[in-house]
Amino acid sequence: MIKVKNLSKHYGSAKAVDDISFEVAEHENLILLGTSGCGKTTTLKMLNRLVEPTHGEIFINGKNVNQQPPEQLRRGIGYVLQNNGLFPHYTIAENIAIVPKLLKWDAKRINTRMHELVEKLHLSVNFLNHYPNQLSGGQQQRIGLARALMADTPVLLMDEPFGALDNITRGKIQAEFKQLDELQRKTIVMVTHDVQEAFELGNRIALMDQGHLIQLGTPAELLFNPANEFVKEFMQAQRLQLELKALTLDDLWSLLPPSFKNTHNYPVIDSSNNVWAAMEAFKLQNAQVLNIKQPEKDEKKAITFEQLMSAFYAYQNKR
Repeated sequence: MIKVKNLSKHYGSAKAVDDISFEVAEHENLILLGTSGCGKTTTLKMLNRLVEPTHGEIFINGKNVNQQPPEQLRRGIGYVLQNNGLFPHYTIAENIAIVPKLLKWDAKRINTRMHELVEKLHLSVNFLNHYPNQLSGGQQQRIGLARALMADTPVLLMDEPFGALDNITRGKIQAEFKQLDELQRKTIVMVTHDVQEAFELGNRIALMDQGHLIQLGTPAELLFNPANEFVKEFMQAQRLQLELKALTLDDLWSLLPPSFKNTHNYPVIDSSNNVWAAMEAFKLQNAQVLNIKQPEKDEKKAITFEQLMSAFYAYQNKR
């Protein structure tokens, strides 16, 4: 869906982004991760030409973005800002409807789509007549996401979308983000400096430093096969928690014990969930046993918390 070739942005002698290339598959969530000043936001903004590259090419759905008028390009790409970017003098309804009105949607279509998104994002329809300053930070961020999703574009760009929220609100919205069907059929590029968030939400991570793309891979690949010492050190401080989020139950499947009978009363989770999610399921549901289903092979296993952790540590030792 997105192809970036030899992309650079120079400001005089300063190289904000220096000759990077990557691709993003359809329906993939790619995270641009790194410390402040590494070039991740500049890279994101070049995708929709909010920043013009010094050189290099960008293709979205097979089309060169430089061969399209910037305004037309941006109407076909959703964009979410860290501080939500809502216009304070517009009502919530007016904020959400900006792009569809530019695309000449009729009022009925706008209203139907708006109410659909408000419901999906767990917002009250009563908010539509309010102004942004009448809503909480979390509510404003959901409105910003609704505005980006209104035109149902195939590509969504997100620049530190949850960075301005407190930890509790951020965690809740991240969980909703992962479950939202609207986002599961989008191709997403998201910027963050939060490594936990990157591991929680990304299919793959592009780790950047000083304008360079240091390593591109799955969370597990960055953890267990770091390209160099920079990657290794970047992950080290939070390594245990990152491993729990990077490894899925599928990764541990061969290390988990065979199933046993009479487990139908216990909670069930999919094997695509990570170890952290399984630990949370044990805790939140106060379960002694967890049923795991592997749909692709039509297999099931039932495990205790101790068996889960034993398999996790066995995987670590094997690596």
